[in-house]
Amino acid sequence: MLLFDLDGTLIDSNGIWTDIDMRFLSRRGLEVTQEYLYAVSPSIVPLAAVFTRDYYHLDMTPEAIVAEWMEGALEAYRRAPMKPGALAFLERCRDRGEDMALVTACDPGLCRAALERHGLSPFFRAVVYAQELGLEKRNPALFRRAAQALGVSPSQCVLYEDAPANCAAARAAGMETVGVYDAFYHDLQDELRQSCDRWIGSFTELLDA
Repeated sequence: MLLFDLDGTLIDSNGIWTDIDMRFLSRRGLEVTQEYLYAVSPSIVPLAAVFTRDYYHLDMTPEAIVAEWMEGALEAYRRAPMKPGALAFLERCRDRGEDMALVTACDPGLCRAALERHGLSPFFRAVVYAQELGLEKRNPALFRRAAQALGVSPSQCVLYEDAPANCAAARAAGMETVGVYDAFYHDLQDELRQSCDRWIGSFTELLDA
């Protein structure tokens, strides 16, 4: 079974959260650090809000942080383009009869907006939301739970993912992993290559193969 991440893998959306974080922190005279971005990027929204509060010692509830983050996020997801070759690769997999699912840390409402924008829902038998399971994707348990929910074993799954920590977690859970380059993780490509069974610069490489 083919599993796909959404942010940074199928759609070019990692920059949305960088912009959101920069606006949120600049209003408070705070600077975004690379350490912070790498920590919150693969996280689910509720836990990212807790981390943000603690990392910057903010006098805010996680709920208030999330509410401010979400201002404008929905429209940004509706505008986010797909990564090069991603749609054509999904179409090829569909035409070959591949069973496909989405496993994402994205907020469910934002994910649905992106799927609707690009007409992607029909490609996937199911969408597994890490946020609904209460687990981060850097936790191997998330991928074991996802496989269980899909009625397959981890060893039957191939995951396409851009985040090194998530690839490492899926691999630890017993899945085959394909690392997908995204500019957000440019400085971590060596780590990504070590965390996956195969690496691609973009889905266009698979179309040309």
